[in-house]
Amino acid sequence: MRDKPRHGTDTVASRAAALALGLTVGLAPAASAQAAEPFSLSTVHLIIGFGPGGNYDLWARTLARHYGKHLPGQPTIVPQNRPGAGSYVAAGHMAKVAPRDGSVIAMISRDAVLGPLTRTTDAPFDPRALSWLGSPATETNVCIAYHTAAVKTAQDLFVRQLTIANSGAGTGTYTYPKVLGALLGMKFKIVGGYTSSAEVFLAMERGEVEGFCESLDSIRNRRPDWLANKTVSILFQGGAAPNPDLTGVPFILDLARTPEERALIEFLYAGQAIGRPFIAPPGLPPDRLKVLRDAFDATMTDPDFTAEATRNGLVIEEVTGEQLTTLVRKIYATPKVIIDKITALMK
Repeated sequence: MRDKPRHGTDTVASRAAALALGLTVGLAPAASAQAAEPFSLSTVHLIIGFGPGGNYDLWARTLARHYGKHLPGQPTIVPQNRPGAGSYVAAGHMAKVAPRDGSVIAMISRDAVLGPLTRTTDAPFDPRALSWLGSPATETNVCIAYHTAAVKTAQDLFVRQLTIANSGAGTGTYTYPKVLGALLGMKFKIVGGYTSSAEVFLAMERGEVEGFCESLDSIRNRRPDWLANKTVSILFQGGAAPNPDLTGVPFILDLARTPEERALIEFLYAGQAIGRPFIAPPGLPPDRLKVLRDAFDATMTDPDFTAEATRNGLVIEEVTGEQLTTLVRKIYATPKVIIDKITALMK
């Protein structure tokens, strides 16, 4: 991860370090030092695991406009939305169907990493086998309530029900409220059928649902006035570490009553350090993987990309492909008793 502070002394490295507490793993294999094989593609397809209009879509399309110029031959990057099951459809396609030559890459949910472990839905892929290219950001997740809801604070959730939207069983929009309800006794009613955060924000404005557990950056980008005008209340935050911008907002780990609950919640939110991950299929030749990763790294410091990201309200905190691989392996080294308990709570 780049040494690029986001909030004063709150660096991406410190967030990843917090995630790693209590998890053990060996080091990821070293990247190949061989020269890259010829990369003669004129087009690279970028599959986006969510519908249009959300922050995953915004990140993917912003990167697509700049990534190709850092690849040999400067191929055109063609984005394609392929939503379904919280991006499991896209991840499964990458694992089983996509050609293993660098011609197809994808952006999937940060929480998809937990799917095969917790078996919340069919997850036809092994995250440890995927070729991780990098992530442009880490995340803070917040659960919010619309101003018309009776729930105004985290403590209200223990006595009043909040109708909350989810955009797929493989995402934190489902798993966070589902597990926290079962584990801590928070009263969530979960409503599905949405393919992106953009749809959920409209649903909240129409009164279909009262809340959402979503990336803080997504809310700031899509509804920049909601927080300033108190259109929504932030009930609590979750991630690798508390976000300094959210002084006074409860950190979900602090609501744990026992060491076991804390360990369970830490595992539940492990995907936040993975951020907005880009992947290639398993079994990619090491030299081809190096080409894709080097291009991703170069894009993160490309002045045109960084300028557009800033205009779009996106904060760049790169996590490299090698670091994502290590984080995934750490998650998969979580003790089985923790995984089994979370799996049971998700049902």
